[in-house]
Amino acid sequence: MEIRELQAYANFFFTMFLVFLLYGYIVHLYRSEKKGERDYEKYADMALHDEISDAPVDVNPKTLDKKGKE
Repeated sequence: MEIRELQAYANFFFTMFLVFLLYGYIVHLYRSEKKGERDYEKYADMALHDEISDAPVDVNPKTLDKKGKE
């Protein structure tokens, strides 16, 4: 087996590995949106509303002061 043949096999298997990772990530995003854990439409809209005065997409409970808790 030559080095070129070994590189070809390694390239093929690495590409397949990355394809499986990509599809796994897509399935994860789809399932989390279906369960209601995340709303990715809000994140897609973030590019249009990126001014400093705009409301954040998600509220971080650690940064809320006493006014925000009421």
